[in-house]
Amino acid sequence: MSKNIDWSSLGFGYVQTDKRFVSNYKNGAWDDGVLTEDATVNLSECAGVLQYAQTCFEGLKAYTTEKGQIVIFRPDLNASRMADSCKRLEMPVYPEDKWVDAVVKTVEANIDWVPPYGSGATLYIRPYMFGSNPVIGVKPADEYQFRVFCTPVGPYFKGGAKPIVIRVSDYDRAAPHGTGHIKAGLNYAMSLYPIVDAHNQGFAENMYLDAATRTKVEETGGANFIFITKDGTLVTPKSDSILPSITRRSLMVVAEKYLGMKVEHREVYFDEVKDFAECGLCGTAAVISPVGKINDHGKEICFPSGMDEMGPYIKKLYDALTGIQMGRIEAPEGWIKVIK
Repeated sequence: MSKNIDWSSLGFGYVQTDKRFVSNYKNGAWDDGVLTEDATVNLSECAGVLQYAQTCFEGLKAYTTEKGQIVIFRPDLNASRMADSCKRLEMPVYPEDKWVDAVVKTVEANIDWVPPYGSGATLYIRPYMFGSNPVIGVKPADEYQFRVFCTPVGPYFKGGAKPIVIRVSDYDRAAPHGTGHIKAGLNYAMSLYPIVDAHNQGFAENMYLDAATRTKVEETGGANFIFITKDGTLVTPKSDSILPSITRRSLMVVAEKYLGMKVEHREVYFDEVKDFAECGLCGTAAVISPVGKINDHGKEICFPSGMDEMGPYIKKLYDALTGIQMGRIEAPEGWIKVIK
């Protein structure tokens, strides 16, 4: 029985749901894990995560499809990406098959919290891991906790998919050979000051340029860029310090296989941004948010698609990907995990 919630008025915030999955790593092994109603985490004051920020996370969503099924979109890719994050942070990998099982169990235990089809809301799922035992010398923890909780959310950006205005940031998000390609909590902590500053200046997000030369487009604090050329080619920035967005990778397949578009995954120089016809931000939370304008220290880059609605190609991409997620369009094999 679905919860009595006004789904249409939900923001992107935390709502405590019924159960979450918890597994502990001790003496070199993970336990079987349990579902619990306890939403609190008990930690030593000296826990590794609190002292040296040894933590990583993922974000994915459960949806109700047009036919009433409850599904998750490509959870195997999230499991694989978290495994990469763990390796880079000297954390034990949670086995990928069990990772997906833990996500499925968490959704099943909170099935009444999955918003209905057509509401615009989804169930956001947050798997994460952290060093849990006391660590005072700078070194990896010996014990870890892996948890999965979920929370119903509305659209990520207020006003839904209306074009937003962003700015070119003076700050760097990630360094070459650093941790920009993994989903480490610290990457997001470092983006908080620039995003609060951007919001205070009236901008929705920051465009980060590469730290080494400041000539190439990287990403925002929480989403990858997509660009559309005047001849309808999808261009996505390539860099070793960008998080490999599952949404972006999915959009590249959708563009080529479903829409017949040409796709280029390459370095994108900031100098060429002014020549694109459309621009958007993509990620699990936002899906695609169209960008109408970029402010470069007072100089404005205005995309021909304008400030009123999505450009035609980004609209097609958005409709196709959400159509696949919502079961209106047949998905490529293996993309949809059916829960119920």
